[in-house]
Amino acid sequence: MTPPGVEQLLYLLDQAFEGSKEHALLANLRSVTDDDWLWLPPGGDRSAFDIVQHTGECKYVYENHAFGDRSMRWDKPGTVPTVELDTPRADVMAWLVEGQRRLRESVAALEDDAELTKPLLASWGEEYETRWLIAVMIEHDLYHAGEINHIRALRQGNDRWAWPSNRPTR
Repeated sequence: MTPPGVEQLLYLLDQAFEGSKEHALLANLRSVTDDDWLWLPPGGDRSAFDIVQHTGECKYVYENHAFGDRSMRWDKPGTVPTVELDTPRADVMAWLVEGQRRLRESVAALEDDAELTKPLLASWGEEYETRWLIAVMIEHDLYHAGEINHIRALRQGNDRWAWPSNRPTR
């Protein structure tokens, strides 16, 4: 049986990645069309693809450093699983889901809640409690889901609330 603290973190990890119909990373990616995928907003430097690439790479590296052999390193080319601009979108999504699966599996393997306060090494070389590193990955998905949603809304011209507001139109 999964310990209650670990179970709660797994629930939040799942919600941030795929569970929430509006806020989760995958929910926001479903509304991105192929035309939106590589689009850069005026003055922007990151596309939806760029954000997905970054988010996925972090899943692999953070999991590898916290729970694995720490062999994946940003400063050593070829050690971090990645995708390129010409990677078919379906393959990008499969790669992202695999990164999430690895992270989730490592969290699920925690045997008791006491492990949540155990210090683990982050990819930048500092130690943090296990629960802090897991929380960062949850927040990371939600943060970048919002970025993707905003870029998509700018591209599709529907960056408005679904309900009227009293705010003056600009």
